[in-house]
Amino acid sequence: MFEIDTWQEILYTIQRNKLRTFLTAFSVAWGIFMLIILLGVGTGLRKGVYNMFSNSATNSIWISPGQTSLSYGGLKPGRNVRLNNDDLLAISKEVKGIDNLSTRFSWRGEYRVRYNNQFADFQVIGVNPDYRFVDLQNIVAGRYINDFDIEERRKVAVVGISVAESLFSGEIPVGKNIEIRGMQFTIVGMYEDPSGDDQQRRIYIPVSTAQLSQGNNRTIHAILFTTQSRKVQGSKNIAKEVKDIIAERHIFDPDDPRALRISNFAEQFKKFKDLFDGIEVFLWLVGIGTIIAGIVGVSNIMLIVVKERTREIGIRKALGATPGSIIQLFLQEAIFITFLAGYTGLISGIALIEGLSWYMTAFEIEIGYFKDPDVSLMTAVGATLLLVAAGALAGYFPAKKAVSIQPIEALKDE
Repeated sequence: MFEIDTWQEILYTIQRNKLRTFLTAFSVAWGIFMLIILLGVGTGLRKGVYNMFSNSATNSIWISPGQTSLSYGGLKPGRNVRLNNDDLLAISKEVKGIDNLSTRFSWRGEYRVRYNNQFADFQVIGVNPDYRFVDLQNIVAGRYINDFDIEERRKVAVVGISVAESLFSGEIPVGKNIEIRGMQFTIVGMYEDPSGDDQQRRIYIPVSTAQLSQGNNRTIHAILFTTQSRKVQGSKNIAKEVKDIIAERHIFDPDDPRALRISNFAEQFKKFKDLFDGIEVFLWLVGIGTIIAGIVGVSNIMLIVVKERTREIGIRKALGATPGSIIQLFLQEAIFITFLAGYTGLISGIALIEGLSWYMTAFEIEIGYFKDPDVSLMTAVGATLLLVAAGALAGYFPAKKAVSIQPIEALKDE
């Protein structure tokens, strides 16, 4: 395999046909280069979409009221469904398989929040203690809203990091008072959100306090919870059970598609995952197809080489060269050209993807759902193994043709 004479012959053949070898090698390099670029871009898209789900648990379900579209129980369609605190209580008692359960009561729009002489507008949302586990909030200072806050309707608040930066110049605001709609709230905690700044420009207060500010209103704007089962069918069953309970309480058809708006993150996440798994398979097929085109070129070149060296092959066989040594000669040449060219394309593709990722990170560039493109080690290893296999395949058929040449016929060749 590593005989110096053999490699000298291979290098001599390549040097004698520089342009032909270059064009053949370029087609292989381009195929691998495009495969790496496509897979890197596919990974960037996958990360971007997954980041979209990062602000909520992937086993969470969000339910908000809608408007009935079907007549039911003698009632006409077009009725607005209004969720309330008793719905939450019924769900917590009757539905099994729920881990964290919360309501959400949103003050419409943003409100002016004041701390001493500092002013800024933020969204204010009333929630239960379990909300942070559904919305994946990390407490970085103080605490979150607890059950005593809900029961006693305390005027306490948990603020995002961006709120602290705007009103308190980045200082820890726990224990300080802010004014919202003329009411004083004491900050008991500060959180960060993995999905970024927009989600951190919010202030959370006890849902009971938010309702009290609206005239002792018992209405809630959403019910959200996480399920013990992370399987899609399990979460769908729980969502159906919850909808049936609410339908019975508010007298609407359980199969009414518009009475409630249900966002099942497990189901949505599974759909996106399947979609990108399919896209990745498609990208591999496109890349491999491009590589095959290059390999066909290598194989054709090797057939030409066999034709040009027919007389030489005949002399070798006449002098006692074994079929194995002749096959080895052409296989080594094909693998060498394919691997060298392909590895050049592989490194070029990885360099471009990594450069793009660095540029986007360094300059904080966001392109829709495209985020942090990269190429995994397994992809690089797989591409390398593909190169070796492709090179062997490209050289096999020309080598078989070379072995089949009879010495007498080869010596007659002009």
